[in-house]
Amino acid sequence: MVLQKNVLFSGTIKENLRWGNSGADDDELVRVCKLAQADEFIRGFPDGYDTYIEQGGSNVSGGQKQRLCIARALLKKPKILILDDSTSAVDTKTDALIREAFRDDIPDTTKIIIAQRISSIQGADKIIVIDGGRITAAGTHTELLAGNSIYREVYDSQNKGSGGQEGIPETAGEQETADAGSETWHKE
Repeated sequence: MVLQKNVLFSGTIKENLRWGNSGADDDELVRVCKLAQADEFIRGFPDGYDTYIEQGGSNVSGGQKQRLCIARALLKKPKILILDDSTSAVDTKTDALIREAFRDDIPDTTKIIIAQRISSIQGADKIIVIDGGRITAAGTHTELLAGNSIYREVYDSQNKGSGGQEGIPETAGEQETADAGSETWHKE
């Protein structure tokens, strides 16, 4: 599980990542960091993967912290990966690259993504809209845009000035569940 506010420990980036799998070799660390879009910024540090992280990750940004925690979770090779607003501090381009890497590189891992950003879940086969603690609708991005006022209102508010282009699910043929809110990707 990767939460919006995860914990990093004092120690090197390698040591933090290996909390996910103490036996992971350096190649595996790099592989999961590439999936989590963390490798590039890590290599930008003078000491790379040996860079010291302060307690709580106070010397890295929120988005960097989230990506390191995603990489750490990936090292566990989970059958189910729960991401609870875990890309909220990254830009939409990086979020899209992470989702693309998940689709391409870990298709057999079920991913449940809880998000407030519709672009993070619009590729799901099924999105569940929750309002006031109750499920108010379920469907694809396209179905909800056409038939659910809550989803449409959130979508419109998040896409003001972007030309209002409606996203088409990018993962046709995969079974996915999401809550506008959460998303499960499981390729069959």
